[in-house]
Amino acid sequence: MMMMSSNEIKKSALNHFASSGYDGTSLSVIASDVGIKKQSIYAHFANKDELFLKIMEEVLIQETSYIKSFFSKNNTLALEKKLFQFLQQYSKRYESQAETRFLLRMGFLPPTHLHQQVIDSLYNYYDELEEILIEIFTNHKDSIITPVSEAVIAYIGLCDSVLVELLYSGNDRFQRRLNACWKVYWQGIRSKEE
Repeated sequence: MMMMSSNEIKKSALNHFASSGYDGTSLSVIASDVGIKKQSIYAHFANKDELFLKIMEEVLIQETSYIKSFFSKNNTLALEKKLFQFLQQYSKRYESQAETRFLLRMGFLPPTHLHQQVIDSLYNYYDELEEILIEIFTNHKDSIITPVSEAVIAYIGLCDSVLVELLYSGNDRFQRRLNACWKVYWQGIRSKEE
């Protein structure tokens, strides 16, 4: 029962953090969602910060797993297609998954007092993402004229740019920015033989 309550608390907290942010989420509301008293949360988590950081840790593990799975399933696609589809999937995942909304919101708007811990976790995540992408780009290095490390860093920058648009402005503006940025990015790195 204790494990189930812990998971229920995390699920409710994830949804609230994703939609209302850290400051807009109260333990009282989470407790009410789960059907327990606020004090009962402390049997599972020392405080709101611990709950938040635990969710962040789990979301980053899940996101890294998703990225590996996405590129593994799309291994046979041309580099251009797999990279573009990866970005396209974000808008769908943002609409349907609290984990994706949480990650974007907290990545760009972390709680002030937890800023350094969130940023450290995100940098570890970005380092892992970079390693995954370096392997993918290296496997397709004949498709590009830009050095692999530069193409990867620019791709991550492109990701950040379009995801900020998704977070702040919604899917229509995200699609517009993605389509424009993608054309310029791909023309800049692709091999002329492609």
